Amino acid sequence: MLLTIHDLWKSYPGQPPDRAVLQGVQLDLDGGSTLALTGESGSGKSTLLHLIAGLDDFDRGEITLAGTALSTLPDSGRSALRRGPVALVFQQFNLVPSLTVSQNLALHARLCGRHDPIWQRQLTTKLGLDGLENRYPEQLSGGQQQRVAIGRALAARPQLLLADEPTGNLDETASAAVLDLMLDLVRETGTALFLVTHSNTIAARLDRRLHLRNGQLA
Repeated sequence: MLLTIHDLWKSYPGQPPDRAVLQGVQLDLDGGSTLALTGESGSGKSTLLHLIAGLDDFDRGEITLAGTALSTLPDSGRSALRRGPVALVFQQFNLVPSLTVSQNLALHARLCGRHDPIWQRQLTTKLGLDGLENRYPEQLSGGQQQRVAIGRALAARPQLLLADEPTGNLDETASAAVLDLMLDLVRETGTALFLVTHSNTIAARLDRRLHLRNGQLA
């Protein structure tokens, strides 16, 4: 089991326990599988993803990722997870504006010490970015920028890709194309995918779907 979440609770200052954004959440995710998390705006979907990524602290419970309990890690250890087995893609592309497409693609892998020029070349082709390597983010369409963001995340071959509304800023055509590419790539690489989305159409494309409501999963 790559990811296990047990009895996870999360509240914010001023929230009573019965209004906690996450209330005893439990789930698991096998390596190489894909899971969609749906829910209304403000239901805690992004909060759960951020907790899995080690970007925030939970109140109680446990998240175990690749055999490591997150509660045992200092901030530096959680940062190391995001430079190793975990990669993230957000709705905002978060590309470095001063870096070219090629440099952005290589960034995460270089930080991990796992840059593979051959794999990056293959990713560039698979993502339809051939000929764009020397362009800067501002010279790309939204769909192209999101392809670069996905490629950057997968360049280091992570075990788990966390994606928060990755097509939320794209039109329907670009969204479908980007989702197709992401699903093809995670299956080719054996990367597990945990994807937060409000779209039932997108959720139906993944292996499993869970819905977050009133702090609990169904």
